[in-house]
Amino acid sequence: MTLIGLVGWCGALIFIIAYFLLSAGHLSAKKPTYHILNIIGGLCLVINAATLDDFPNILVNIVWALIAIFALYRIMTDRKKNPKA
Repeated sequence: MTLIGLVGWCGALIFIIAYFLLSAGHLSAKKPTYHILNIIGGLCLVINAATLDDFPNILVNIVWALIAIFALYRIMTDRKKNPKA
């Protein structure tokens, strides 16, 4: 297995673990951890897909990571507005 292949598999596992932990109630979409895992998983899969010229996969994972970045931004700005929450 190549390093890029390993990066892709890590991204896939990160996505699966994050979704499982969210579904099992161990993570919350209102906390940064879930979104950080989605950003890392998405970027890993973009790296892998770019080496394969898999453009639909690149697009989906860039959008997925951008959504996670947006959610993380919202969480951080909400914390600044309401530090006790």
